[in-house]
Amino acid sequence: MSLRCAYTDLDGTLLGKGGSLFRDAEGQFSMIPARAIEACHRANVEIVIMSGRREAQVLEDARLIGQSSYIYEAGCAFVIEGETTDLSGEVAGEGTVFERIESRGVPDLLFASFERKLEYHEPWNEGREHSHLFRGEVDVAEANAILEREGHEDLRLLDNGAINTLMDGIDTAHAYHLVPKLVSKASSVAAHMRARGYDPADCIGIGDSLEDLEVASSVGRFYVVANGPARDPGLAEALSRYENATVTEASMGEGFYEAIVSTLARRE
Repeated sequence: MSLRCAYTDLDGTLLGKGGSLFRDAEGQFSMIPARAIEACHRANVEIVIMSGRREAQVLEDARLIGQSSYIYEAGCAFVIEGETTDLSGEVAGEGTVFERIESRGVPDLLFASFERKLEYHEPWNEGREHSHLFRGEVDVAEANAILEREGHEDLRLLDNGAINTLMDGIDTAHAYHLVPKLVSKASSVAAHMRARGYDPADCIGIGDSLEDLEVASSVGRFYVVANGPARDPGLAEALSRYENATVTEASMGEGFYEAIVSTLARRE
């Protein structure tokens, strides 16, 4: 393997406690994630953030780590050298995809269907163009069945993993994205690789959620940082479906470092 690109989630993966590059899972100062980024720079390996965050946030994080390419809003679009490729597809209506989804009353439908179990993930839901962002505890399969039954089969709800936000009556809240049906981090990673001319065998993915894990189907090897399955039993169960998925010994940024260094050590 000749590593060309590492696709990484942000929160709970590259970033430690509080969303900091320089904090570990316990909140202690750490340079380890930065050293992994330095190792990639020295080996001419591109790092591409693949995040559920809105573009303005992802752009700044990509700039801070010295990268000009990133994937945002859970795979709705990606940017290479300032050029955006929109993967959100056709959703009927006027305005942004976010506004079209809202005008159809889809968020209200989900709130009514999962009363006190789902709410907007404020303030991070603001400023989005392609997707809606929620937090809570819902059955994603049930939610998608409701969307299809009510005539919104062009949309889907996806689980982007456990978050630290507290909600009444919920032990561990998850972040959920309401996106056009064909959107995923896996499809955006595959599209980005085609645009860059990368061989999937020369690329890895790193993440901490079920949505991140799907990227395993698009890359040569996928690493799940240890905190992911530790917090989400569903992720632990799903790992068996991907022969190329590995769980790191370390959590968050230290798990990211482990994935990068172990891969570089195997370079031919």
